[in-house]
Amino acid sequence: MSLLPFCQWLAETRGSIALHESLYMYPLVESTHVIALCLFIGMTVILDFRLVGIGFTSVPLTDITRRLGPWMQAGFVVMVITGVLLFYAIPVRSYQNIFFRVKVIFLILAGLNAAVFQWGIYRRVAEWNMDKKVPRRAFMAGVFSLILWSGIIIAGRMIAYNWFDCDRKQSEFITWAAGCTPHED
Repeated sequence: MSLLPFCQWLAETRGSIALHESLYMYPLVESTHVIALCLFIGMTVILDFRLVGIGFTSVPLTDITRRLGPWMQAGFVVMVITGVLLFYAIPVRSYQNIFFRVKVIFLILAGLNAAVFQWGIYRRVAEWNMDKKVPRRAFMAGVFSLILWSGIIIAGRMIAYNWFDCDRKQSEFITWAAGCTPHED
């Protein structure tokens, strides 16, 4: 099942064309996305550092989540909205970009990691809230979060480059992974 026909239709809508061709709106949306990402990631790294024992070990985890949670949520919401708008502006190129696909996979994994932490591990935080060393599952959630968000940032940054665009001759694997239609030579 390919989403390419939907992306092609989306690319032809007036809003998508207007956003993509806008002199000011596209850069504004992109800049807002990066600023929201910085806010979200900054708060997430502080939480993850507490989980892996790199820093803030004398601060109860519940204090960190209570103080940083609203900022993380605000950054996340703005980041998602602007990310959707960025996709809306160039849906076909995004859909057929191997780095975009990697980023989406990492985002799904990061979401699953956060869900497991929030609805599983964090439910028992009262038992280890003040401990300098957290339980192994909480530690691993922090490690996975740091790795996945690093991957998301790197993949997101790489989306801008056209190394693997479908209009270039690529290996069969890249053509498949990017969802490209094979070229007739």
